[in-house]
Amino acid sequence: MGREALCTARVGAETAEATALLESTTVVLRGALKRKWDIAALQNLRVDGDELRFEAADEAVALGLGEKEAGKWLTKLQTPPPTLAAKLGVSAENPALLIGPTVGTLDPALAEALSHGLTGNVKAARMLVAVISKPGELERMADFHATMLCKTVWVVHQKGRDAFPSDAEIRIELRSRGYVDNKTSAVSDKLTATRYVRR
Repeated sequence: MGREALCTARVGAETAEATALLESTTVVLRGALKRKWDIAALQNLRVDGDELRFEAADEAVALGLGEKEAGKWLTKLQTPPPTLAAKLGVSAENPALLIGPTVGTLDPALAEALSHGLTGNVKAARMLVAVISKPGELERMADFHATMLCKTVWVVHQKGRDAFPSDAEIRIELRSRGYVDNKTSAVSDKLTATRYVRR
């Protein structure tokens, strides 16, 4: 979502100048008042004058964002986030071919996202979704994708500093093969996906 504003914040009986951040799943206050609330837990969302108001964790909250900005925040907070399938662009009309995982079962969030948009037909696939857990799989995936008509591949891999291969290793390998990375999406707590397009 990515909105940020300096505002007067009232949380319960406390009032202070704070920086409010609207993130994908949380509202965060930084500064003299520090709080972090899950968007799903916010109650009674509304705009009152120039304030965005809600209740969270048994506290009444008012953020003095200005009438226009408060309205924008309210709209974003009340709009359901896009599904993983929508983020990946996978649908029955825009099917993906899946390769991997070679170890274990498919991540449940990814399985759900792909449930109505998978194809086994290489020629009908509009994209490749590749679950990578070892460096050798990356090279095999790139060689395989080079034989496909579609130019897009989502590389799904472990996130974090201990990921192997790392995001940087994947990027270096694919850029050396003429790919450009242009979008990322969280898949789950453990996995992330990066979209690469072959030039």
